[in-house]
Amino acid sequence: MSFIPLKPIPIKDRNSMIFVGMGRIDVKDGAFVVIDEVNGERMHIPVGSIACLMLEPGTRISHAAVKLAATTGTLIIWVGDAGVRLYSAGQPGGARSDRLLYQAQLALDESLRLKVVRKMFEVRFGEPAPVRRSVDQLRGIEGARVRKTYQLLAKQYNVQWNGRRYDPKDWEKGDKVNQCLSAATACLYGITEAAVLAAGYAPAIGFVHSGKPLSFVYDIADLVKFETVVPVAFRIASKNPYQPDKEIRIACREVFRTSKILRRLIPLIEEVLAAGEIQLPTPPEDAQPPAIPEPESMGDQGHRSK
Repeated sequence: MSFIPLKPIPIKDRNSMIFVGMGRIDVKDGAFVVIDEVNGERMHIPVGSIACLMLEPGTRISHAAVKLAATTGTLIIWVGDAGVRLYSAGQPGGARSDRLLYQAQLALDESLRLKVVRKMFEVRFGEPAPVRRSVDQLRGIEGARVRKTYQLLAKQYNVQWNGRRYDPKDWEKGDKVNQCLSAATACLYGITEAAVLAAGYAPAIGFVHSGKPLSFVYDIADLVKFETVVPVAFRIASKNPYQPDKEIRIACREVFRTSKILRRLIPLIEEVLAAGEIQLPTPPEDAQPPAIPEPESMGDQGHRSK
């Protein structure tokens, strides 16, 4: 008996994320399932149509489930309480060496890096970056604008704002609005990392951010967070919810769906890197293919393909 080969769904056509806690994840009868060992219940998860799966404390996952997630190109992320701490992540398919070299060349050459950072500034604020400014100077201008935006949103939603203050090691120490912001940005970082890896790039090689395992993820997420998850966080914080992380997840999934964020992320990555104005290296013949290949078009540009 022959099996139909799996064809991973492109990131842009997937749902954003699912959080799983207090269950055992396994493969039963060829399906990706979460098993409640106390009540004996089983829930199926369409793993191939999800960008990332976030596993909270109390979750166990089998080798077969990890293999199936990798085959379908779904990123598995192990997170802490409320999803605000990232412990580990499983890369879906392996990064492309040609794209890693391209990204590294842009990041290591200061003139090329500045071009990319200027493009990120333009995308984020809708206007060209000030001329004759270094990366550090642009970072400072960006930080001042971000602080002002937080203040405006707090005023808009009538939320008391004392600044972005939180302890990544202690979720309970933050006030309600900072808890909402942490949970919301964690959701965005999850799907952004899935997009970065699916496109063949390295999460750690950043341009504005540097020195962290997810520097490039933060760079890309910052381009869209103030039009997606940050207003959601302030809106929910204004209601003083009892379980802010739960409400944030539901709201973030909805805003990701309505804004079609997954359709935008990979083209956005390519757009900002193209600002460096260098050619993408030709991959060697034995290079790894993209983690989630796009189907080839059957017509010229402007024609729809299957």
